[in-house]
Amino acid sequence: MLSISTVNVNGIRAAFRRGMDAWIAERQPDILLLQEVRADDAIVRDHLGPGWHVVHQASDVKGRAGVAIATRLPMTAVRVGLGAGEPEPPTDTGRWVEADLTLPDGGALTVVSTYLHSGTLGTPSMDEKFAYLDKVTARLAQIAAQGGDAVVAGDVNIAHREVDLKNWKGNRKAAGFLPEERAYLDRWIDELGWVDLGRRFGGDGPGPYTWWSMRGRAFDNDSGWRIDYQFATPSLAQQAKDAVVDKAATWDTRFSDHAPLTVTYGR
Repeated sequence: MLSISTVNVNGIRAAFRRGMDAWIAERQPDILLLQEVRADDAIVRDHLGPGWHVVHQASDVKGRAGVAIATRLPMTAVRVGLGAGEPEPPTDTGRWVEADLTLPDGGALTVVSTYLHSGTLGTPSMDEKFAYLDKVTARLAQIAAQGGDAVVAGDVNIAHREVDLKNWKGNRKAAGFLPEERAYLDRWIDELGWVDLGRRFGGDGPGPYTWWSMRGRAFDNDSGWRIDYQFATPSLAQQAKDAVVDKAATWDTRFSDHAPLTVTYGR
Protein backbone atom coordinates (compact mmCIF):
# COMPACT_ATOMS: atom_id res chain seq x y z
CA MET A 1 0.00 0.00 0.00
CA LEU A 2 1.17 3.51 -0.82
CA SER A 3 -0.35 6.74 0.53
CA ILE A 4 -0.01 10.11 -1.19
CA SER A 5 -1.17 13.28 0.54
CA THR A 6 -1.51 16.71 -1.04
CA VAL A 7 -2.13 19.93 0.86
CA ASN A 8 -1.83 23.66 0.41
CA VAL A 9 -0.11 24.55 3.69
CA ASN A 10 -0.63 28.33 3.40
CA GLY A 11 2.93 28.87 4.62
CA ILE A 12 4.87 25.90 6.00
CA ARG A 13 6.15 27.77 9.05
CA ALA A 14 2.65 28.83 10.09
CA ALA A 15 1.27 25.35 9.37
CA PHE A 16 3.81 23.71 11.67
CA ARG A 17 3.10 26.23 14.40
CA ARG A 18 -0.56 25.23 14.14
CA GLY A 19 0.04 21.48 14.36
CA MET A 20 0.86 20.15 10.89
CA ASP A 21 3.56 17.95 12.41
CA ALA A 22 0.92 16.15 14.48
CA TRP A 23 -1.15 15.52 11.34
CA ILE A 24 1.89 14.06 9.53
CA ALA A 25 2.65 11.81 12.49
CA GLU A 26 -0.92 10.51 12.50
CA ARG A 27 -1.45 10.21 8.74
CA GLN A 28 2.05 8.83 7.96
CA PRO A 29 2.01 9.54 4.21
CA ASP A 30 4.65 7.92 2.03
CA ILE A 31 4.58 10.92 -0.31
CA LEU A 32 3.71 14.47 0.67
CA LEU A 33 2.89 17.06 -2.00
CA LEU A 34 2.90 20.63 -0.70
CA GLN A 35 1.74 23.93 -2.14
CA GLU A 36 2.04 27.56 -1.03
CA VAL A 37 5.14 26.61 0.94
CA ARG A 38 6.40 30.22 1.05
CA ALA A 39 9.88 29.39 2.32
CA ASP A 40 13.36 28.49 1.09
CA ASP A 41 14.83 24.99 0.77
CA ALA A 42 16.49 25.00 4.18
CA ILE A 43 13.30 25.95 5.99
CA VAL A 44 11.30 23.27 4.18
CA ARG A 45 13.83 20.56 5.07
CA ASP A 46 14.19 21.74 8.66
CA HIS A 47 10.46 21.60 9.25
CA LEU A 48 9.96 18.19 7.65
CA GLY A 49 12.92 16.70 9.50
CA PRO A 50 15.00 13.61 8.62
CA GLY A 51 13.91 10.68 6.51
CA TRP A 52 12.47 12.64 3.59
CA HIS A 53 13.81 13.08 0.06
CA VAL A 54 12.76 16.62 -0.90
CA VAL A 55 12.58 18.64 -4.11
CA HIS A 56 11.23 22.17 -3.94
CA GLN A 57 10.67 25.15 -6.20
CA ALA A 58 10.37 28.46 -4.39
CA SER A 59 8.69 31.41 -6.06
CA ASP A 60 10.73 34.28 -7.44
CA VAL A 61 8.16 36.53 -5.76
CA LYS A 62 9.16 36.49 -2.10
CA GLY A 63 6.51 35.20 0.26
CA ARG A 64 4.35 33.72 -2.49
CA ALA A 65 3.56 30.28 -3.90
CA GLY A 66 6.22 27.54 -3.65
CA VAL A 67 5.70 23.81 -4.28
CA ALA A 68 7.49 20.77 -2.89
CA ILE A 69 7.57 17.00 -3.03
CA ALA A 70 8.67 15.10 0.08
CA THR A 71 8.91 11.35 -0.22
CA ARG A 72 10.14 8.35 1.73
CA LEU A 73 10.90 6.69 -1.61
CA PRO A 74 14.11 7.32 -3.59
CA MET A 75 14.00 9.81 -6.45
CA THR A 76 15.60 8.93 -9.78
CA ALA A 77 14.92 12.25 -11.54
CA VAL A 78 13.40 15.66 -10.84
CA ARG A 79 12.02 18.37 -13.14
CA VAL A 80 11.23 21.86 -11.93
CA GLY A 81 8.91 24.37 -13.57
CA LEU A 82 7.18 24.55 -16.94
CA GLY A 83 9.37 27.12 -18.62
CA ALA A 84 10.29 24.87 -21.55
CA GLY A 85 13.78 26.36 -21.57
CA GLU A 86 12.58 29.95 -21.55
CA PRO A 87 12.82 32.39 -18.64
CA GLU A 88 9.59 32.18 -16.70
CA PRO A 89 7.80 35.27 -15.40
CA PRO A 90 8.05 35.48 -11.61
CA THR A 91 4.38 34.56 -11.20
CA ASP A 92 5.00 31.21 -12.94
CA THR A 93 7.64 30.06 -10.45
CA GLY A 94 6.90 28.04 -7.35
CA ARG A 95 4.05 26.33 -9.18
CA TRP A 96 5.22 23.02 -10.66
CA VAL A 97 7.68 20.32 -9.60
CA GLU A 98 7.97 16.67 -10.72
CA ALA A 99 9.82 13.64 -9.42
CA ASP A 100 10.28 10.09 -10.71
CA LEU A 101 10.27 7.63 -7.83
CA THR A 102 11.22 3.98 -7.39
CA LEU A 103 8.52 1.93 -5.69
CA PRO A 104 9.31 -0.83 -3.18
CA ASP A 105 8.47 -3.47 -5.80
CA GLY A 106 10.88 -1.88 -8.29
CA GLY A 107 8.18 -0.13 -10.29
CA ALA A 108 8.27 3.53 -11.30
CA LEU A 109 5.95 6.37 -10.32
CA THR A 110 5.92 10.01 -11.43
CA VAL A 111 4.48 12.53 -8.98
CA VAL A 112 3.76 16.23 -9.50
CA SER A 113 2.95 18.96 -6.99
CA THR A 114 1.32 22.00 -8.56
CA TYR A 115 -0.18 25.28 -7.43
CA LEU A 116 -2.15 27.16 -10.07
CA HIS A 117 -2.84 30.87 -10.03
CA SER A 118 -6.02 31.97 -8.30
CA GLY A 119 -6.69 34.82 -10.72
CA THR A 120 -8.81 37.95 -10.34
CA LEU A 121 -11.21 39.03 -13.06
CA GLY A 122 -10.23 42.20 -14.87
CA THR A 123 -6.57 42.01 -13.84
CA PRO A 124 -3.40 40.60 -15.49
CA SER A 125 -3.48 37.72 -12.99
CA MET A 126 -6.36 36.17 -14.93
CA ASP A 127 -4.38 36.25 -18.17
CA GLU A 128 -1.46 34.69 -16.31
CA LYS A 129 -3.74 31.93 -15.05
CA PHE A 130 -5.01 31.02 -18.51
CA ALA A 131 -1.49 31.13 -19.96
CA TYR A 132 -0.28 28.79 -17.24
CA LEU A 133 -3.26 26.49 -17.72
CA ASP A 134 -2.13 26.12 -21.34
CA LYS A 135 1.34 25.11 -20.11
CA VAL A 136 -0.11 22.63 -17.64
CA THR A 137 -2.39 21.10 -20.26
CA ALA A 138 0.52 20.58 -22.65
CA ARG A 139 2.58 18.90 -19.92
CA LEU A 140 -0.32 16.70 -18.84
CA ALA A 141 -0.68 15.54 -22.44
CA GLN A 142 3.02 14.64 -22.53
CA ILE A 143 2.90 12.67 -19.29
CA ALA A 144 -0.26 10.85 -20.35
CA ALA A 145 1.28 9.93 -23.71
CA GLN A 146 4.28 8.36 -21.97
CA GLY A 147 2.05 5.80 -20.28
CA GLY A 148 2.82 4.31 -16.89
CA ASP A 149 1.80 5.42 -13.44
CA ALA A 150 1.65 9.13 -12.60
CA VAL A 151 -0.24 11.41 -10.24
CA VAL A 152 -0.59 15.17 -10.59
CA ALA A 153 -1.86 16.77 -7.41
CA GLY A 154 -2.27 20.11 -5.77
CA ASP A 155 -4.28 23.28 -5.49
CA VAL A 156 -5.73 23.91 -8.94
CA ASN A 157 -7.87 26.89 -7.82
CA ILE A 158 -10.78 25.69 -9.97
CA ALA A 159 -13.97 24.00 -8.83
CA HIS A 160 -14.93 21.63 -11.61
CA ARG A 161 -18.67 21.09 -11.16
CA GLU A 162 -21.57 22.64 -9.27
CA VAL A 163 -21.19 19.95 -6.60
CA ASP A 164 -17.64 21.19 -5.99
CA LEU A 165 -18.59 24.41 -4.21
CA LYS A 166 -21.38 25.25 -1.82
CA ASN A 167 -22.43 28.60 -3.30
CA TRP A 168 -22.14 27.74 -6.98
CA LYS A 169 -25.02 29.99 -8.03
CA GLY A 170 -23.35 33.04 -6.53
CA ASN A 171 -19.98 32.21 -8.11
CA ARG A 172 -20.96 31.56 -11.72
CA LYS A 173 -19.07 34.68 -12.83
CA ALA A 174 -16.25 34.40 -10.28
CA ALA A 175 -12.65 33.32 -10.85
CA GLY A 176 -12.29 29.69 -9.90
CA PHE A 177 -15.65 28.69 -11.37
CA LEU A 178 -15.67 30.31 -14.80
CA PRO A 179 -16.76 28.08 -17.69
CA GLU A 180 -13.46 28.84 -19.43
CA GLU A 181 -11.50 27.57 -16.43
CA ARG A 182 -13.66 24.48 -15.89
CA ALA A 183 -13.22 23.56 -19.56
CA TYR A 184 -9.54 22.85 -18.90
CA LEU A 185 -10.48 20.20 -16.34
CA ASP A 186 -12.96 18.75 -18.83
CA ARG A 187 -10.13 18.35 -21.29
CA TRP A 188 -7.74 16.81 -18.77
CA ILE A 189 -10.34 14.20 -17.84
CA ASP A 190 -12.31 13.60 -21.05
CA GLU A 191 -9.58 14.01 -23.67
CA LEU A 192 -6.32 13.23 -21.89
CA GLY A 193 -7.68 10.45 -19.69
CA TRP A 194 -6.69 11.74 -16.25
CA VAL A 195 -8.88 10.42 -13.42
CA ASP A 196 -10.14 12.78 -10.71
CA LEU A 197 -9.87 10.52 -7.67
CA GLY A 198 -11.44 12.99 -5.27
CA ARG A 199 -14.65 12.88 -7.28
CA ARG A 200 -14.43 9.14 -7.96
CA PHE A 201 -14.43 8.39 -4.24
CA GLY A 202 -16.49 11.43 -3.26
CA GLY A 203 -19.56 10.12 -5.04
CA ASP A 204 -22.20 12.53 -6.32
CA GLY A 205 -21.31 15.24 -3.79
CA PRO A 206 -21.71 17.90 -2.72
CA GLY A 207 -18.04 18.11 -1.84
CA PRO A 208 -16.14 16.82 -0.06
CA TYR A 209 -14.68 20.33 0.03
CA THR A 210 -10.99 21.04 0.60
CA TRP A 211 -10.91 24.83 1.11
CA TRP A 212 -12.95 27.22 3.22
CA SER A 213 -12.59 30.98 3.45
CA MET A 214 -11.08 32.26 6.67
CA ARG A 215 -13.82 34.91 6.76
CA GLY A 216 -17.17 34.51 8.43
CA ARG A 217 -18.45 31.04 9.33
CA ALA A 218 -17.59 29.32 6.06
CA PHE A 219 -15.81 26.45 7.82
CA ASP A 220 -18.48 25.90 10.44
CA ASN A 221 -21.19 25.94 7.78
CA ASP A 222 -19.14 23.76 5.42
CA SER A 223 -19.47 26.48 2.79
CA GLY A 224 -16.37 25.37 0.90
CA TRP A 225 -14.80 24.65 -2.45
CA ARG A 226 -13.21 21.47 -3.78
CA ILE A 227 -10.12 22.90 -5.46
CA ASP A 228 -7.44 20.43 -4.34
CA TYR A 229 -7.10 17.36 -6.53
CA GLN A 230 -5.25 14.16 -7.23
CA PHE A 231 -5.38 13.33 -10.94
CA ALA A 232 -4.04 9.86 -11.77
CA THR A 233 -3.27 8.12 -15.02
CA PRO A 234 -5.70 5.27 -15.76
CA SER A 235 -3.19 2.58 -14.79
CA LEU A 236 -2.60 4.19 -11.39
CA ALA A 237 -6.27 5.04 -10.86
CA GLN A 238 -7.06 1.32 -11.05
CA GLN A 239 -4.89 0.85 -7.95
CA ALA A 240 -6.59 3.59 -5.88
CA LYS A 241 -8.39 2.23 -2.82
CA ASP A 242 -9.81 5.38 -1.25
CA ALA A 243 -9.55 9.17 -1.09
CA VAL A 244 -9.96 10.97 2.22
CA VAL A 245 -10.17 14.68 3.06
CA ASP A 246 -8.78 15.29 6.54
CA LYS A 247 -11.06 18.15 7.54
CA ALA A 248 -10.21 19.43 11.00
CA ALA A 249 -12.72 18.89 13.77
CA THR A 250 -13.09 22.61 14.48
CA TRP A 251 -12.15 25.96 12.92
CA ASP A 252 -9.43 26.65 15.49
CA THR A 253 -7.69 23.27 15.05
CA ARG A 254 -6.90 23.77 11.36
CA PHE A 255 -3.27 24.16 10.34
CA SER A 256 -4.26 25.69 6.97
CA ASP A 257 -7.31 27.06 5.21
CA HIS A 258 -7.05 23.92 3.04
CA ALA A 259 -7.57 20.35 4.21
CA PRO A 260 -5.22 17.55 3.09
CA LEU A 261 -6.42 15.08 0.48
CA THR A 262 -4.91 11.59 0.85
CA VAL A 263 -5.26 8.73 -1.63
CA THR A 264 -4.19 5.19 -0.80
CA TYR A 265 -2.97 3.00 -3.64
CA GLY A 266 -2.29 -0.73 -3.66
CA ARG A 267 -1.35 -3.28 -6.29
